Amino acid sequence: MITLKTEELSALQLQDYLQYAIAPRPICFASTIDSEGNVNLSPFSFFNMFSTKPPICIFSPARRVRDNTIKHTLENVLQVKECVINIVNYDMVQQMSLASTEYARGINEFEKAGFTMLKSDIIAPPRVAEAPVQLECVINDIIPLGDAHGAGNLVLAEVKLIHINEEVLDENGKIDQQKMDLVARLGGDWYCRVTRDNLFKVAKPLSKLGIGVDRLPKTVRLSKVLTGNDLGMLGNVEKLPTENEIDLISQLAEVKDVLDATIGDVTNRERELHELAQNFLKRGEVELALKIVLL
Repeated sequence: MITLKTEELSALQLQDYLQYAIAPRPICFASTIDSEGNVNLSPFSFFNMFSTKPPICIFSPARRVRDNTIKHTLENVLQVKECVINIVNYDMVQQMSLASTEYARGINEFEKAGFTMLKSDIIAPPRVAEAPVQLECVINDIIPLGDAHGAGNLVLAEVKLIHINEEVLDENGKIDQQKMDLVARLGGDWYCRVTRDNLFKVAKPLSKLGIGVDRLPKTVRLSKVLTGNDLGMLGNVEKLPTENEIDLISQLAEVKDVLDATIGDVTNRERELHELAQNFLKRGEVELALKIVLL
């Protein structure tokens, strides 16, 4: 493992290491307007939500690493403290990238990138009609983080209206994560796409008190088969099974086959039981897997 001191790295080197490592990052596709009515549209991957009540999103139009100049978006929100955060999906990613071109002030990136301007309900900047979700925001504060090349400027945007395309909703009127087809920013020219195939769920531990990995036997914690993810799943169960429950699992056909085939072979028995448990974990049968590894 290499260790780097940030004060010894240039702004360009820092940007390269951090943007590749801290990823994926959601994209704030911000539409803003200046005091003369000129519209600007630009993406920022230094972005996320930071509060629910009040609903606050923060994005950061950083100073350009190349020449330390500031971006039109920052100039605009300093003049007119409003913006629309347009959520980017895969169908609009190439146009979104085009909108990041450094066009001269007064050039409308909606037109350059081929997006449709949609009038906002309560603020001046227009929305991107093609975006599946559009957030009308007022700017509560702008916090400069420095004046060096690459220094950020935190724009605290309070969401006032949420517009959602019905096509991404489920039968209960909630956003269906599988329908959003979101994209996120990585380092350099890299992006990633959140498709149905690469979505997965992790049970939240907040609803229950997991026993923790430390309660698992040493042979399980140091298993050469089970991964850290496997141990995390096992440690998230609420209680250890009873000895009777563990004994009963030995009658399960798949378990019995392993036990019969490894009589007198402790090493292979442990490995094969852990492999079997891992298969059950992949199917989401966590409590059953736990009983197997505790045999």
